[in-house]
Amino acid sequence: MYTSDPIPRPVGPPASSTPLRDFLAHGGPGITHSYAVLPRALLEEMPLPWQNALVQIMAELHQAYAHLPWPAYRVVPSRRERLVNLDEEQLAEAGYLVEIDADGEVVYRGRGGGPPIADPDSVEVLISCPDPLLTDQSYANQDTPPRGFPAPPVQQQTNWS
Repeated sequence: MYTSDPIPRPVGPPASSTPLRDFLAHGGPGITHSYAVLPRALLEEMPLPWQNALVQIMAELHQAYAHLPWPAYRVVPSRRERLVNLDEEQLAEAGYLVEIDADGEVVYRGRGGGPPIADPDSVEVLISCPDPLLTDQSYANQDTPPRGFPAPPVQQQTNWS
């Protein structure tokens, strides 16, 4: 027997065919337009079922894409800071210079020269900072100092006397 009632439609929007892309498009901690960074300190603190699920997903990802030429990644903890609030070392790190022009005005430029930055007060850049997610013990075990760049190797002095 047939009923005259219509078939109910599912409630809500249709399921996406790109759910991860859709999720990442909203941004969030550790997400940029090119990368999704997962802090190891947090991953290792996840509940065991989450860790097992992530291990399975990562193993499948690596198995599927192991043939690609993966680069080595250097992730530097950073914070956003206005250009006008930076010292010379931080400006250099971000790729900028500060100068005093002929009129005695402070002028910001990209490291390669070029025209002055029109409104440096509104320009934000990323500057390395200590990782707030790491504990003191984690800092003792990592090879990246708080400023974000690996320390140069120590040269041993030799005496040829």
